[in-house]
Amino acid sequence: ALINGLSRIPTHQKKMVYLCQLLIRIAKGKNLECHFENDQRISPLESALSFWTLLEREEIKLEKLHEDIRRLIQIQIVAVYMENGYFKEAAEVLERLFTDSESDKPLRVKLTTIIKSKDPYVPLLQSFSYNLLISKIKSYIELFMKENESNFLIQAATKQVESKGLGATALQDKTVSVNENDKTNLETKQRFVLSIILPRDMLRQKLTASTFSIFRFGLFYSCLNSLQNVEKHGDALACGRRRQRWTYKEDLELKSGIREFGVGNWAKILVHGDFNNRTSVMLKDRWRTL
Repeated sequence: ALINGLSRIPTHQKKMVYLCQLLIRIAKGKNLECHFENDQRISPLESALSFWTLLEREEIKLEKLHEDIRRLIQIQIVAVYMENGYFKEAAEVLERLFTDSESDKPLRVKLTTIIKSKDPYVPLLQSFSYNLLISKIKSYIELFMKENESNFLIQAATKQVESKGLGATALQDKTVSVNENDKTNLETKQRFVLSIILPRDMLRQKLTASTFSIFRFGLFYSCLNSLQNVEKHGDALACGRRRQRWTYKEDLELKSGIREFGVGNWAKILVHGDFNNRTSVMLKDRWRTL
């Protein structure tokens, strides 16, 4: 796609490019400071929706899965804005997302009501969560892998991902621990796989083709690995919310404290703000999330 142009590559490779574009946007979906389009109003998830539309056009046999993922992306576009307290932007994106078709009307009406309530923790948004979106995306990736088993690079990437436990089942109520040894082992395995795929003599003989293959393998693997990190982080946040959800009022107090005392002065912000049984560490974590 980079060398010959997207319009000149085969259909299965075009799908791979679209899928990589989708994955990186899903992985960055909760970061509203990240922009993939020239229009700064377009969030990563709204941009992801455009690539999901392109993938839908390439195939028709997965209609139910397509519909589920489309609905989840639409809901989470609104949910991410609401979680960050951007209710005006949530209302504006709703106008861009939905047409006047009757099939879209029930969801549009529900989301309009939710935005007016200014409550990002309503049952609909919790049921159609970010973790569920990632789980559905990974189900789609598994089907894509099965259809493209002849691609050796994709097979190698799949084995690496499976070795780290990136299955289709969403994590449920687990505490997340970071193991530095696992990280080192992953890097070692990745170098090992690359050494099998691209021996030194191949690198000398066909530098251009091999370099492009490394790029494609690395991008695909990196996107999948990012999804795993997003799922773990999102699951940890979900557990925290079940213990004690942050209210919109508390978020306003936190933002007000940041403006008055600056980032890092969590003890001062805690003392002067109206928070419900929070600690300085909780304020710090919430600000990172926001």
